[in-house]
Amino acid sequence: MTLLAGFKMVQVGGGAAAAVCGRLLADVGAEVTCIDPDTGTTLLAYLNRGKATATQDSLAAANLIVREGQSPRLAELRRTNEAATIVTISPFGETGPQADDPATDLTLFFASGIARLLTGQVDDLTEPPIRPVGEQSAFIGGLAAACAGMHASLGNQPGTSIDVSIQEALATLAMTELARAGQGKKSWDRKRVGDGNGATVTILPASDGYAAISPREEKQWASWLTAMGSPAWGDDPRFVPKANRVKNWDALHALMSDWSRPHDKQWIADTAQHAHVPSFPLREVSEHLDTPQMRHRRYYRSCDLAGKAIQVPSTPFGLSIVSGRKRPVPEGPLPLSGVRVLDFSWVIAGPTTTRYLAAMGAEVIKVEAPAGDPGRASELHTALGQAKKSIVLDLKKPQAVEVARALAATSDILIENYATGVMDRLGLGAEALKSVNPDLIYISASGMGRTGPEAKAVAYGTLLQCYAGFAGLNRHPDIAPRVGFAWCDPMCGLMLAFVAAAALWHRQHEGAVARVDFSMIEAMLWTMAEPLVATQLGTPPKPIGNASARYALHGVWRCASDDDWISIAARTDAEWRALCGVVPGGTDEALSAWAASQSAEAAAETLLKAGIPAAALARTEDLVKSPHLAARQFWEDGLPGLPWRASFGRATGPAPALGADADQVLADVLGLSPDRIADLRASGALG
Repeated sequence: MTLLAGFKMVQVGGGAAAAVCGRLLADVGAEVTCIDPDTGTTLLAYLNRGKATATQDSLAAANLIVREGQSPRLAELRRTNEAATIVTISPFGETGPQADDPATDLTLFFASGIARLLTGQVDDLTEPPIRPVGEQSAFIGGLAAACAGMHASLGNQPGTSIDVSIQEALATLAMTELARAGQGKKSWDRKRVGDGNGATVTILPASDGYAAISPREEKQWASWLTAMGSPAWGDDPRFVPKANRVKNWDALHALMSDWSRPHDKQWIADTAQHAHVPSFPLREVSEHLDTPQMRHRRYYRSCDLAGKAIQVPSTPFGLSIVSGRKRPVPEGPLPLSGVRVLDFSWVIAGPTTTRYLAAMGAEVIKVEAPAGDPGRASELHTALGQAKKSIVLDLKKPQAVEVARALAATSDILIENYATGVMDRLGLGAEALKSVNPDLIYISASGMGRTGPEAKAVAYGTLLQCYAGFAGLNRHPDIAPRVGFAWCDPMCGLMLAFVAAAALWHRQHEGAVARVDFSMIEAMLWTMAEPLVATQLGTPPKPIGNASARYALHGVWRCASDDDWISIAARTDAEWRALCGVVPGGTDEALSAWAASQSAEAAAETLLKAGIPAAALARTEDLVKSPHLAARQFWEDGLPGLPWRASFGRATGPAPALGADADQVLADVLGLSPDRIADLRASGALG
């Protein structure tokens, strides 16, 4: 099934981020042509496969032009096509004091602060921070461009321009940390303190590798103890309740590890899942190439690359198309003005999606259980809840279900990420709602997808990063894997917001309605194209830390202060000569001595002035104080903005209190009288 048949995109320049953007649109049916594409690496050859060469005519007819690099200039493209949305992707954005700074994948992860967070807390601060596998800055930048560009291309904002900063796109993955720091609270410390979140999610050794497990709730912990055979230490007061498990984490992890080591990783995960405890083995990417789940979902497709037939990812969207009516997106000041979204999602991935939809002008009605979204326990809701409305519905009450059905009847999009089967049992599944709203775009998000033998597996995003092979590769060769921060969820939020806009475009132009069965594990594998392709071409990926097979000088060095690091890459002979002009010899020993004598900030400034890609390891508070981000108006009232700047702006507004908008939504959207609302409240339907 294709969503974007008839949609035309032109990809300009040789950058990998623009190629990622083009790959995503092509994978859902868009006609993508290229000007000066680069196929010099295996990853770029994969990303640019099947894309024709753009002509002047294709530029003039494009709905979307995505540009990475300085040529051709924006004004020249605009003269060619006055109506198209033009997205420019660059390391630090088109404006601001750092706009012209050179950058690489490594230095962008340092400049965004994500290298500090990626692998989780460490026991020894001499362990260097690390970038992830597979040129992930290009994937995140490309997804941000696809998301923003697709929204702007819906038709009511002709001739718009969008400026995507890869630094900002990466930084916004750590939304809780940004919101905490922006409001003056203490930021995350890379040095492990206490359990380092291990009592929430951890990795255990197995006879053939590792398994990740997340018995974060007391009920899950009790089930996990039973699954382990009810060990005597399970009643030890040191481990009851969770606060004590946090306090005595090292002792507890050692006991669980003694239990896990004799068992293989799949057995551990299966045992946990049987007890309804979230768990997955840490797999190699190659282990996902032929599994019952992927075969069932027909995830891979054949492709010839480098003279060999290999399997490459399709999309994670699980698309089906049903009949509907053409419904134009209403005209308004923002791309989604007049679009209503009924939001049953919670925690990170779904709320990130609807954060973008709300910022693009949609009316987002967040439906919460009486206990509220768990994100309210931190700054997560403060950031992701902006410009939304909140209504509490206790869906155990039939009156509440009827209210939900009535809201769905008036909505354009419904998004949910409950466990598989929950919405169907409530009478709120896609088929059940078709009778009240045949034009409703229905988006379900889950760990494994809603179909297949693993559809009912209990999953969290952090576990899926382990399952996909991401956590196992993102480490130094001599260090055991760690779960790391929640990378998968916010990345999936970008993909889901993109497909929501693509579905609106399809309904508007084709009069058909998309149902999306989004799989987070498939999204992870889509972004891990480089190791997936490499393993089939005979070079299986291995953990290499910050080393590079592409650049002779590429690494990080410790500077004068504790946990103060500089990242440096020399991509060309000219950059290498410039580096040797700053640090004679340019050897590892010379660089170590040079870096240790100064702060990372001073070292980066010197190198950047010489035209060498470099970045200090940013702390979140450094981003709050950044003159560059201030000039780009990234921060607003202590909260981070979007990973792009659009000529039409964005919707803003505070995150709502729990249920704060119930009366207004019920009256304005459903036309209910005060007496009827009072009756619903008395029945408990409104919590």
